[in-house]
Amino acid sequence: MRNTSRLFTALASAVFSAGVLAQAALPLVDGEVRKVDLSAQKITLKHGEIKNLDMPGMSMVFKVKDPALLDKVKAGDRVQFTAEDVNGALTVVSIERVAP
Repeated sequence: MRNTSRLFTALASAVFSAGVLAQAALPLVDGEVRKVDLSAQKITLKHGEIKNLDMPGMSMVFKVKDPALLDKVKAGDRVQFTAEDVNGALTVVSIERVAP
């Protein structure tokens, strides 16, 4: 029983660490907030290249992984963000304002 508990703890730790590393590996992308839609939980960004999505710079609408991210920014803010494909939807995973 004790070995099973240790094995479970080790597996849980490995899974958690892999998730943290995967998110940390996402490249930061420079962008500008064009619109924040709180009710739809979406954000419109004019952004540079998103290498992990093989996407050139453009303006587009993204979903957000956590709606609280939208409280951090407003239209016109310069930002750095990470994005990934979550179940077929391009999604902002993290976002931070950048000082002008």
